[in-house]
Amino acid sequence: MPNVTKKDLIDGVVESTKEKRVAVKTIVQEFLNLIVEELGNGHRIELRDFGVFEVKRRAPRVAQNPKTLAKVEVPAKSSVKFKAGRLMKERVDRVDPTGDGKVDGRVGHAGGRDVPIVETTAARSPSRF
Repeated sequence: MPNVTKKDLIDGVVESTKEKRVAVKTIVQEFLNLIVEELGNGHRIELRDFGVFEVKRRAPRVAQNPKTLAKVEVPAKSSVKFKAGRLMKERVDRVDPTGDGKVDGRVGHAGGRDVPIVETTAARSPSRF
């Protein structure tokens, strides 16, 4: 399955909106910066139908090195968890398991690369926005 980079996403937005690449790149980067900042402040980010980002705190624990069987203190740490929203779950469920990047047998085009087509309007309820 091909990787899609931030550049590819920016190119896809530029192609579909006909906005200047510099403007789209700035907006996308500021959006990502804001997500990082809010998560860094311990806030939960909910993007309806897309998913939820939240910080989870892991308690300190004692682990064991499997090779030496020595006890190891593992400090507390935070990590970001993502839970997919309804539309993402529905879309991912339709991905072709062969791994060829096709969704329902179709492939889209963004940034010079073939990427799966993303449909968000068909399952969206207009009253929710």
